[in-house]
Amino acid sequence: MIVNQIKSHIRDIVDFPKPGIVFKDISPILKNPSLCKAIIQHKAELIAPLQPDVLLCLDSRGFWFGLGIALELGIPMIPVRKEGKLPYSVESQEYDLEYGTAKIEIQTDAIEPGTRVVIHDDLLATGGTAEACAKLAEKLGGKVVGFSFLVELTTLEGRKKLEIFNKEILSPVKY
Repeated sequence: MIVNQIKSHIRDIVDFPKPGIVFKDISPILKNPSLCKAIIQHKAELIAPLQPDVLLCLDSRGFWFGLGIALELGIPMIPVRKEGKLPYSVESQEYDLEYGTAKIEIQTDAIEPGTRVVIHDDLLATGGTAEACAKLAEKLGGKVVGFSFLVELTTLEGRKKLEIFNKEILSPVKY
């Protein structure tokens, strides 16, 4: 089963980025091309029934599988980046961090009103970044039809922030 394969490649890094945190490092997966391909196909199969027009992928680890998933689905992959990383005209959305705030941005011509959007990132923790991305999509007139993550940290309850946009939250690996 793919969930067990993914879990066997995730490395725990204790006290990163600060004491008390156990970071779920998915980078070892990238050393296994056949697993990467299987993940892309699996995620595309999960997302396809939502009939998205685009896949919004969050900076930066959301890009790792996001482009492959979008290609598999035959839809555009739209990058949503940290503040100041995109050229052209952008729309931005602020969100809360543990200590302070941050902003993400999307190009203003990235999606058209009525576009069906799935938001993809590597990991769902508190949900703040994905929530900000959903707000950006809605600002541009998009309709959030679902969320996609490789891993979900269920104890942090990030899902609760996202369910107001859509209850389709696809995360095969849960801790």
